[in-house]
Amino acid sequence: MQEIKVVKGVSAGWGTCFRTVSLDSEPWALACWKDIVAVGLYSGSIIILNAITGSQVAILSGHACCVGSLVFSPDGALLVSGSWDHTVKLWDMQTGGVVKTFWGHTHWVISVSISADCTTIASAGYNYTTIASGAAHKSVHLWDIQTGECDHIEQESTVMDVYFSPLNPKHLIYISDDKIWQWDISGQKFTPESDGSRFAFSLDGTQFVVCSGPVVKVQRSGSKEIVATFSIPSGGIKCCCFSPDNQAIAVAAGITAYIWNITGTDPQLVETFTVNSMRIFLLAFSSPSSLITISQDKSVEFWQIRTSSTDPVPADLKSTPPASAPIKSITLQAEYGIAISSHSDGVVRIWDISTGLCRTSIQTPAKDPHWMDTNLTDGGLISVWCTDNIYIWDTETGKLLRTVQLSRDIVKDLRISGDGSIVFCLYEYAILAWSLWTGEIVGKLIGSLCSRRDTPLTVDGLRVWVWPIGVNPILGWDFGLPGSYPVKLLDTSQNRPCMDFVGGARKQRSFLPGVQDSVSRRIVFQLPERLARCSDAQWDGQYLVAGYSSGEVLILECNHVLH
Repeated sequence: MQEIKVVKGVSAGWGTCFRTVSLDSEPWALACWKDIVAVGLYSGSIIILNAITGSQVAILSGHACCVGSLVFSPDGALLVSGSWDHTVKLWDMQTGGVVKTFWGHTHWVISVSISADCTTIASAGYNYTTIASGAAHKSVHLWDIQTGECDHIEQESTVMDVYFSPLNPKHLIYISDDKIWQWDISGQKFTPESDGSRFAFSLDGTQFVVCSGPVVKVQRSGSKEIVATFSIPSGGIKCCCFSPDNQAIAVAAGITAYIWNITGTDPQLVETFTVNSMRIFLLAFSSPSSLITISQDKSVEFWQIRTSSTDPVPADLKSTPPASAPIKSITLQAEYGIAISSHSDGVVRIWDISTGLCRTSIQTPAKDPHWMDTNLTDGGLISVWCTDNIYIWDTETGKLLRTVQLSRDIVKDLRISGDGSIVFCLYEYAILAWSLWTGEIVGKLIGSLCSRRDTPLTVDGLRVWVWPIGVNPILGWDFGLPGSYPVKLLDTSQNRPCMDFVGGARKQRSFLPGVQDSVSRRIVFQLPERLARCSDAQWDGQYLVAGYSSGEVLILECNHVLH
């Protein structure tokens, strides 16, 4: 299951996580700069990811063991890492090479920071001084980036984290004994700031946040004026950070991340994200609308903040309610990088399967159809089937371009071919292939084809499969020669997508839907919640998309899930 990545999930049990990246080793450090994400691993490697797609960009190798802290320089050109191998390294992000290694710590380096003028690195280390008694203390080292020499060592009892001010390269903050201390490194002057166990500067340095117990305070850097105060219900705050635009604060406690809007006089909790496994270890904003968390279950999760996630096409509020109506069908078109959902209120949405974000929303007059399917043809047309007609809409204007009338016989299921030219209709004793453009029958299969209720018509290009009652295995035909009798597929296990959807049919509400290997009948993945029907899910060997009665879409990237 570690090959499955959630691109976009449903809220119940999946939050608004739109991508999960599974790693080979536990992540211990996290840093973001614009669209670049650096993750330090227990193995000693540093993984560089794209913050939008979650794809791996590079691997930085050089540390012998766990990378415990990471920070980018203000311009993103350099990356500083601290490791349990007792070293601090400076990396060139252009080449991926090590610029300099700083030696001097005698044990783990647990926190690093770089000054705003990129002349000094501060690092906090955990040092054993008396092995026999087991006593320990911690220290702060100041490193000259130009020479690589250690300019100063400050011994403290419980130094946890160090932070350079983004405004003043001589102003350092460190946490010791649950107190926030200011350090003027030019004059070696130490002054207490406040009580607290967690701290973070805003990106521009004008504000900072202090966490003490369950209380979070946001203050101005110059005047120390408190601009916002709120409390986390669960307490036990692990980490905190500002959004890049200074409008929000994210705080992690246990398995939950809380996002508070601090733009007004009364802070508002706008979002909570809950991971499905171990507690959140670190978090960081990659943009004002995206949050990244790491957990010690070897995963990096990318979250979309709801207040900034809207459809790119304005909707008519009178005809399109704010909440999505139940999905009647979902169509995967990986060649275009999209999935298309049709909703019972007539809204059609096009989703980017790499990011999970909605590209376009189209309001159609097709209200609550019995069955419907959608398809993008020539990059410009949406095809929606409703009642006894096919409706073709212009994706730019939303206007109806054409209506094709079909037979009025009872249709058990319907699917559009991969190229959008043919509509396959499953009847009690026949499969008819209709031309989408003329409405004429271009293929016909007559026989006892009453399929199982939980296994509807499956289409891959011009090939179709059904599972007739009492017949095993699934039967398949190739309709590739219009006007001729369809050719039966002799080895359906090899000529069809190697999966079935089981459970979740209209009369099987007690069963969760799952993905089943069509050859071994092994359940390889269990979908969360219940689908409206099993045909509201599609798979192409890499991506799986499913539509929910809640109106939400699930997009999974499943590499080698059947191996």
